[in-house]
Amino acid sequence: MARLVTQPDTRGIETARAVKGRSLLADAQTRLFRNKAAVAGMAILATVALMAIFAPMLSPYAFSDQDYNTIGCAPSWWLGEVRCRAGGAHWFGTDGVGRDLFVRTLYGARISLEVGLFATFVSLSIGVIYGATAGFVGGRTDAVMMHIVDILYSLPFIFMVIILMVIFNQNFVLLFVAIGAVSWLTMARIVRGQTLSAKQKEYVEAARAAGVSSFGIITRHIVPNVVGPVIVYVTLTIPEVILAESFLSFLGLGIREPYTSWGVLISEGAQQIETAPWALVFPGVFMVLTLFCFNFIGDGLRDALDPKDR
Repeated sequence: MARLVTQPDTRGIETARAVKGRSLLADAQTRLFRNKAAVAGMAILATVALMAIFAPMLSPYAFSDQDYNTIGCAPSWWLGEVRCRAGGAHWFGTDGVGRDLFVRTLYGARISLEVGLFATFVSLSIGVIYGATAGFVGGRTDAVMMHIVDILYSLPFIFMVIILMVIFNQNFVLLFVAIGAVSWLTMARIVRGQTLSAKQKEYVEAARAAGVSSFGIITRHIVPNVVGPVIVYVTLTIPEVILAESFLSFLGLGIREPYTSWGVLISEGAQQIETAPWALVFPGVFMVLTLFCFNFIGDGLRDALDPKDR
């Protein structure tokens, strides 16, 4: 008599294997790349950064080359009547001493982006540590620390930076530290508010019960769980820092020769706006475009990381 052998039904197992969970990071990434403005901002920002990095390869003219035959000349394609045209590969024309404005704009992008990133890193480091400590410890310590923040808020931001720059003789590296050291206040408040909420969660109570130190709870549990709002605010702090550096350079308290930045170029262009408007237009367009890109990226990250909007 033939023996009937039945095969086990594996359809349910195969279906379960086919269904894969999605992490919060993958979900946020998908939402971010659906935001067309944020994607366009990242693409434009990456293009500007690459142009700044490879600036020497994009033009036959060096950063400091001077041609006294083409002082303050417009690019060949510039519309309207001008005193002279630079010709050659001077895509943005020349400045008041005959230097190629295209290369100087790209080198200015290097300085402006470096100041924005490094000063924001200083602001991020101080603000996250200060805010997380105040929110986690709580009590009188929290009250005293936040009163200090309120007092610092009442002081003029830009004047504090100017005082620091004057005292330390406009040191290039100090510019990063000076701007970052006075722009961490809002970051500290954001992190403190998120910490007050996070420290009531079950995983923090479990860490306390397991004997984890306060420093370990802050660094391994609190900070990683408040990173979403912090990342969003970082993308908004970078353009704020770039504007602060541009303002200082416009006043003559920022970047000095032989270096340049968008603020320096805008300051120089503003002095000759009637005779050479291109000297103001091109660095101004680059800076405005970069600021818009950071704001679009910040809006996209806010929408992608907001759990209430899922």
